[in-house]
Amino acid sequence: MLKLVMRGVLAGLALSILAPAVARAGQCPAQPVAQRFLPWADPAWYAALPGGGFEPSTPAWTLAGGAAAVEGNEPFYIGGAGDHRSLRLPAGAGATSPAICLGADHPTLRLLVSNSGGALGSLTVSAVVGGRSLPIATLTAGEWAPTAPLPVALNVLALASPQSVAFRFDAMGGGWAIDDVYIDPYGKG
Repeated sequence: MLKLVMRGVLAGLALSILAPAVARAGQCPAQPVAQRFLPWADPAWYAALPGGGFEPSTPAWTLAGGAAAVEGNEPFYIGGAGDHRSLRLPAGAGATSPAICLGADHPTLRLLVSNSGGALGSLTVSAVVGGRSLPIATLTAGEWAPTAPLPVALNVLALASPQSVAFRFDAMGGGWAIDDVYIDPYGKG
């Protein structure tokens, strides 16, 4: 069973409610979207994080501590039927996505995760903005499953203008795998 312990949930929810009222000046460029999590009753439209499917010829992530893109996709193939890779994160490993433009109208992050390394392992998800890493969630999991939508509470920083943001995943014990990392561009153009 997938459990989620989130920091800043109330702040993230408040920002999600306020996001439509934010001035639209200086928005991020439009991103292709699809209803990737519809099989789990989530009708939101999501855009792929750069390289978040870990397939060949997609933007590379910065990997450390034994993290590696490997053969073996998440079993639901939400990124596409031809996908065949995911990112493995052994205990102590970390991975950082390429930066993406995010504004206050990007309230949540969502992905698929599994942990084959024991119930005590966790995966910390952080937003990296302006050289600072801001934790947004700590995940626990077993078999492959989608996370709940993770509030990107740093959006308070983007109320004035969009920010260049990367996401970092740190395996704190366990044997983690992640795949198909998506952001919800609330404004949808």
